[in-house]
Amino acid sequence: MNNTDAIPIPLRIGKAIRYCRESRNLTLEQLASKAGITYQYLSGVENGRENFTIGVLERLAVALEVKLYKLVEHALTASTLSAPPMVNRSFFRESVPLPGALTYIDLALAMDRTQAIFHYINKNMIEEVGRPLQRLIQGNNFSGLVSNIFSDAMDQRTSFKHNHHQKYPDLICSSTKTGLEVKATIQIGKGGESHNGHSGWHTVVCFEVTDTGIEFLHVMFAVLNGHNANNPDWKYVGSKVNEETGSRRTETYHTNLRGTTKLRDGSAFLNYEKVAFARWRQERSGVVPCYSIFAKS
Repeated sequence: MNNTDAIPIPLRIGKAIRYCRESRNLTLEQLASKAGITYQYLSGVENGRENFTIGVLERLAVALEVKLYKLVEHALTASTLSAPPMVNRSFFRESVPLPGALTYIDLALAMDRTQAIFHYINKNMIEEVGRPLQRLIQGNNFSGLVSNIFSDAMDQRTSFKHNHHQKYPDLICSSTKTGLEVKATIQIGKGGESHNGHSGWHTVVCFEVTDTGIEFLHVMFAVLNGHNANNPDWKYVGSKVNEETGSRRTETYHTNLRGTTKLRDGSAFLNYEKVAFARWRQERSGVVPCYSIFAKS
């Protein structure tokens, strides 16, 4: 008998509930309200002091957005639950302006949700297939997947919702009607890439691939001038043919150095331990914003 077997099953299930609750940044009161129980009772369940019915357990699973069998499976098979990584709140630079009604609390929740989704995908991939997801998907497609999942996390955790009526922008703030275009990349500090080069708010989320999923390292926000505006922040790359495969790349715009500098100035999240930005090039028409990573303190 191992140490896990010695723990009573109600306590093991209670620990699994607490783990799922904390990984979603939910308080006892918030989860209890969603599940229709008191927070005192929920506290007792989590600590193994209260008995529970299958109906209560099912309501908690629904509130936690997890399959009931998965909740029980984790509780009965794992001695310690591998927690998905949460973004380090100290890396947020809260002086940087955000679009629409977006708050730093909401942004953190969306980033946590994105990392958690990849964590759970890879956990199941490794258990069932023996290989993580990133071993099966090409790099550019993987970045596209990160972009899609982050956009969905923004839809679930923030005031920015999917724009189902147009291709551009990806998200629209429900209260201010502000648009936001999303791009994900493993190239830290890289500027924006777009198939339209429009004006408006853009975010570039930079990440690294880990053994268990992804970790965000750098998130930038900026209002960019469209490719056909005065002082555009985009340059036309064109539609190129891959000489080896014969495939044609779709119409593409990249930010010029001025546009890239705007994004870098708007570094809302920056892992100073892994991102060396001191030598990044800059070009701007005005003064360095006070919130910029390049501003002298």
